[in-house]
Amino acid sequence: MIKISDEEKENLSYDDVAYLILKDSKRKVKIQDLFKKVIKALGLSDADFEENIGTFFEQVITDKRFIMLDGGYCDLKVNHSSKVIVEEDDEDYEIISDDDFLDEAGDEDNYSDESDADDDTEDDLQDLVILDADEELDAE
Repeated sequence: MIKISDEEKENLSYDDVAYLILKDSKRKVKIQDLFKKVIKALGLSDADFEENIGTFFEQVITDKRFIMLDGGYCDLKVNHSSKVIVEEDDEDYEIISDDDFLDEAGDEDNYSDESDADDDTEDDLQDLVILDADEELDAE
């Protein structure tokens, strides 16, 4: 059990005391039992427990130091690591280098810096109509 001085009792919030209790116990605790320990550490009455359990619960679930667990348990977040599992099927993917890609696609052999860009654009611009700001396009 943690010891809290009278000065600390006046300055610490419920969640601060709960943090100290969980840090000291090093195990998960049901949230109601944790608040009972907080009330006892602060020297408060059973009536204070009944009046403030909702406030305590709200403080704990919004405080990033805590984590809520299944079964109504609460613990310190630092005691639980989050694991991200990414499953990849290596058989579905083939890793190729840029050089392999260019060789397979044949792009490297067909690319020429000296290609005539005007040949392709003449056909593309065949239907282009340029209007002055004052001219209107007649609907055909």
